Amino acid sequence: MKTQLFPGYSIGPDAYKEVVKVCIPYGTKVVVIGGEKAITAAKTKIQDAIEGSQLEITGFFLFGGEASLENIERLKAIPEVQEAHMIFAVGGGKAIDTGKVLAQRTERAFFSFPTIASTCAACTSLGILYNPDGSLREYSFSNVPAIHIFIDSEIIAKAPDKYLWAGIGDSMAKYFESSVSSRGDELNHSPAMGVLIGNMCNEPFIKYGMKALEDCKNNIVSEELEEIILGVVISTGFVSNLVSIDITTGLAHAIYNGFTVIPHIEKHHHLHGEIVSFGILILLIVDRQKEQFEKIFKFNKSLRLPTMLSDLHCTMDDVDQVIEKALKGIDVRHYPYEVTPDMIKYAFSFLESYNKNNIKQVC
Repeated sequence: MKTQLFPGYSIGPDAYKEVVKVCIPYGTKVVVIGGEKAITAAKTKIQDAIEGSQLEITGFFLFGGEASLENIERLKAIPEVQEAHMIFAVGGGKAIDTGKVLAQRTERAFFSFPTIASTCAACTSLGILYNPDGSLREYSFSNVPAIHIFIDSEIIAKAPDKYLWAGIGDSMAKYFESSVSSRGDELNHSPAMGVLIGNMCNEPFIKYGMKALEDCKNNIVSEELEEIILGVVISTGFVSNLVSIDITTGLAHAIYNGFTVIPHIEKHHHLHGEIVSFGILILLIVDRQKEQFEKIFKFNKSLRLPTMLSDLHCTMDDVDQVIEKALKGIDVRHYPYEVTPDMIKYAFSFLESYNKNNIKQVC
């Protein structure tokens, strides 16, 4: 497969009409992999888009509910997958990452069809793999993203708004994490451009986020909604593709990874971006960005993103376990200073107090 950093993309209610033109150079046999609800939402539109063409869908297969090596190996053994020229991955982050890593490891052409806007998985070449119990397993590194991203904004507008809500939280981390993680570095062209694109993951979300979320609740395709979809899927994905993992991640995602070992998170179905948005607040406290902390705290409150442990069905009793898991990963191995357990624990305590007492003091 050809190595590329920038996938093409189409957005709008008619985005799938470009499928044949874009995909036909890569073969004729297609398998579609995704979640049950996502396949239901997109199936008819995909079938209509390829009707009368040489493209043939040889099967629709469920990804298995978790982006795990076990599910990837199961899918790899399916005869239709083995014979396919290309893989269409349909759904949210875990479904798309499953199809993505499967395509990368079997050297198949890969196209993504996000049906929710909750992560940049549809655009980025990075795959995040989990254990069957939902805890983080590893990052699957590759420099091959989807060849093209087909973003049907009508399907996303009809999806549950909680996914867009979480996507806003996840995407805003790209700005804060890349700007902190790269601090003091002498960056060459690609990572420098990636960090600059990261600026698109802050103010546009504050400007359009509330209106986009309201439109999604009402199943309305609007300019604001499409701006946020592009921010979630494309802007964040380009940052990820241009900079190394050491810069594209940071303390907010470390905190998310830490929470994956807490049973309440899976039990109550808390979303990736929802938890990352909480991690941004921890990052800003640790980094002593008082003005940004107050601004993002207020923004999170306005969108009802989590700002305290009880929002995630957790307490301070869970914090030590979260911190231990968070610091075992690679997310803060490249940072402008050493992040210690005491620094993170203080941030949790400060945030709890700030919520309860609205303390106005320097972080």
